Amino acid sequence: MAKYLQVLILFWTTSLAAELEYRLNFIIAALTSVGNLAGSIFGLFLFYGTGYEFQNWSWEEALIVVGIFTFLQGFSATLLIPNLNSIVKQVQQGTLDFVLLKPISSQFWLSTRSISPWGLPDLIFGLITVIYAGTKLGLEINSYLVSIVPLSFGLIILYSLWFMLGATSIWFVKIYNVTEVLRGLIEAGRYPMVAYPVAYRFFFTFVIPVAFLTTIPAEAMLGRTEITWVIGAGILAVILLLVSKFFWQFALRFYTSASS
Repeated sequence: MAKYLQVLILFWTTSLAAELEYRLNFIIAALTSVGNLAGSIFGLFLFYGTGYEFQNWSWEEALIVVGIFTFLQGFSATLLIPNLNSIVKQVQQGTLDFVLLKPISSQFWLSTRSISPWGLPDLIFGLITVIYAGTKLGLEINSYLVSIVPLSFGLIILYSLWFMLGATSIWFVKIYNVTEVLRGLIEAGRYPMVAYPVAYRFFFTFVIPVAFLTTIPAEAMLGRTEITWVIGAGILAVILLLVSKFFWQFALRFYTSASS
């Protein structure tokens, strides 16, 4: 663990040093984040501004879901997307050979090699939105702490889906269209699941587990989720993490080395 921690610090230090050479990008990312958040809040306002509200969800409660979704967007932009793109490039250029030869887990290397500070605005604005809505609802610190567990499970679920998608680049080098489909599906987590018809709720819970990313952490924060859903999120996170590991090992069997 100590070795991996040292490697992680080295990865992120060098990656941030390289990214921060283009500091104007941070301002652009911040403006983009504000625009996306404003769009989400405006979309929510289109429902609540007319007197309609999602079943058992007040304006502030739905706003917590928007904040968590924005936070997840920041997580994706900071860690997942840069490394997913890296996997594609490694396969295209044949430099994946050098990764596989290193005395370290190739999945760890590919998942953590790069970090982008341009996702920080989404992380910050997402947290601000959640805290603002929670303050309006009178939530205490314990409520926020309770939601950390299902939110952590959601991050693992999201990572596992992204990594397995990245692993398919061994067969299909250009997977950008597929990633857009996944991002489009995850967009459904912008609002509580009760906003969708029953069939869609089933799909976004048991087929593409979007509900575990935003709605369940929000319900845990509000103190109205059942413990079985949190346990289910934990089980799903562990299963998907293991599946991503075995899927990567399976995919490597079909990888043609640049030197072969």
